[in-house]
Amino acid sequence: MIIVTGSVTARPETFEALLRASLDHVHRSRTEDGCLVHSVYRDCENPLRLFFYEQWRDLAALQRHGKVAGSLAFLGEIRDFAASSERITIHETIAD
Repeated sequence: MIIVTGSVTARPETFEALLRASLDHVHRSRTEDGCLVHSVYRDCENPLRLFFYEQWRDLAALQRHGKVAGSLAFLGEIRDFAASSERITIHETIAD
């Protein structure tokens, strides 16, 4: 299984637009083959920051996700609405 985390911080005037785009992305991503979990959370300490948590069946599923038109469009929306973003981290877990 692959675990992906990342976050973006909106500008005050773009938070609602970024939240809508993020929720649309999460809901669409959940329908993709290999997506086990795809969630977005609002940071309790910084209400302009959104945190993403994803679980994918394998690296191939994650790579397909990155090529989906909706995923590419979401990256453009992040550029439009975010004040900053953190590096995405990807972790591979080993099943017992």
